Amino acid sequence: MASAAGNGGDGSQGISVADLSLPQLADVQRQLEQEVEHLSDSFGALRTAQAKFRACLDALQSLAADGAENKDTLVPLTASLYVPGKLADVGHVLVDVGTGYYVEKDTPSAKKLYQERSEFVGKKIEELQAILSQKNSNLQSVMEVQRI
Repeated sequence: MASAAGNGGDGSQGISVADLSLPQLADVQRQLEQEVEHLSDSFGALRTAQAKFRACLDALQSLAADGAENKDTLVPLTASLYVPGKLADVGHVLVDVGTGYYVEKDTPSAKKLYQERSEFVGKKIEELQAILSQKNSNLQSVMEVQRI
């Protein structure tokens, strides 16, 4: 039969779910459900972060392609308040590097940064998908044994 514990890569030994009592199976099921929920939330957050990085990369690519120097634009002051402005220097941008810090970078460096971040998050998404799949498989095994 399947093993419900020890597949997380932490070095712990697996326990056959067939050897557990019904109350123990219920506890394992609850724990696995919580883990699956947490991992699913993390998966969604990573997908959102990757989408933001890709949106930044797309914006940088369209900025460079348009020849946007002196082009009219709207500058956001809040999520719903904008003021008109003109793009003065499209060769340099301010990049959010986290925790409220911004760094001025030239456009090619900013593109590279967002590409690297998107790829890094993509790899983490793949790793998390594999873990989530294994946890779901473990959960199905526990639920199967409970039905028997």
